[in-house]
Amino acid sequence: MAPKMRTRGTTRTLQSSNDEETKTNVHSEDSTLEVGQAVRGKRKASGSGKTGKQESSKGEKSPEGPQYCHWLMKSEPESRFENGIDVKFGIEDLKTLPNQTGCWDGVRNYQARNFMRDMKKGQQAFFYHSNCKEPGIAGVMKIVKESYVDQTQFDKKDVHYDASSKADDPKWSMVDVQFERMLKRFIPLSELKKIHLQHKAKGGPLNGMALFTRARLSVQPLTSEEFDFVLSLEDKDPL
Repeated sequence: MAPKMRTRGTTRTLQSSNDEETKTNVHSEDSTLEVGQAVRGKRKASGSGKTGKQESSKGEKSPEGPQYCHWLMKSEPESRFENGIDVKFGIEDLKTLPNQTGCWDGVRNYQARNFMRDMKKGQQAFFYHSNCKEPGIAGVMKIVKESYVDQTQFDKKDVHYDASSKADDPKWSMVDVQFERMLKRFIPLSELKKIHLQHKAKGGPLNGMALFTRARLSVQPLTSEEFDFVLSLEDKDPL
């Protein structure tokens, strides 16, 4: 979600319209980050329902399981105002930031946060448009800075402010992402859902895709097989 057009690139959480969790464009605050950090712009989706609402399960560490190297990250491409701030942040907004790089801040869901803490520099993620007329995957970005403290949790003027988080023990983290490319065609949620149902019935790489098994999360892991299959759809005609 992107709040007012600020100079940073953050993201926050939103409740996604339809069946997904929306991500709050959190590219956002006015301040410029330290040298080496991305300029923040708007807000992206946090990993809970509404912005600022925190997930019930407080998993401090990511559960033991597969090591993921691809991701799907949700953000809102259409204007939505929260406390007077427009939380809109789509892939086109990311492209306009300096070096096409921004910080993915505002995530206020423990599981989504933990996934971000697992991200490694150089890994790829789909930029997913959420809470909009036609949700789906718009393009590809890469992780250019691994997780660090999300300063919006301490900013009382920020929609992602968390009074319970302390400077000496911060709850929330963010990563920096950089635009790589648009997909050759937009891959809508409706198409992915049809394929998921086919694969669920007959077998296939999208059988257990988190977009449908953990739909509310704004930051989701993808297996290499899932990522490659979804990427291959851009060269095929829509279903």
